[in-house]
Amino acid sequence: MPLITEYSTNARPGYRLVEVYDSDAFLGDDESLRQSRTQVVAGNGYHLYLRTSQSDIDVQVTIRIWDTPRRPPEDVEGTIPVSLESETGQLVVNQLTFGPAGVMDLPRPGVYNGHAAWSGREATAGYYNTCIQRGAEEQWDAEQIGAAWRQCPTTERYSLDLWFVRESEPEGDWDE
Repeated sequence: MPLITEYSTNARPGYRLVEVYDSDAFLGDDESLRQSRTQVVAGNGYHLYLRTSQSDIDVQVTIRIWDTPRRPPEDVEGTIPVSLESETGQLVVNQLTFGPAGVMDLPRPGVYNGHAAWSGREATAGYYNTCIQRGAEEQWDAEQIGAAWRQCPTTERYSLDLWFVRESEPEGDWDE
């Protein structure tokens, strides 16, 4: 089961969200957004929402493309099956309030199945809450709060392990 390609970037989770989507499918989905509140990761096939437990400390997003299906990792806080279609062959990792954090070129356009996994989510949220509390008690300014967030001892990680399953369906001609 060789790894074909891997891409990793850091993203700031504005409103506790990071998005991954095909570069041509930037419109969101309200139902998937709601589902991410309980599932951590949710999507509609073109758009994935990764929901963090904090909104200011950068998280790491890693996308790996494999040549065959893989089992979800066992040493993580959680996993969920995902499917993502990319008609352009290019995935965007987006910071909701800051714009794209990065772009990954897939080996080829099409539908990819796999699983999302996350770790460090709870520890990072605990550290974030401690910083907020201490900042209020000690009257930290914005620079002190930012410095504390950059010193977080845990990295919150989200990974997508995906494999190609089929070509995209051709779009119908809606003008007929």
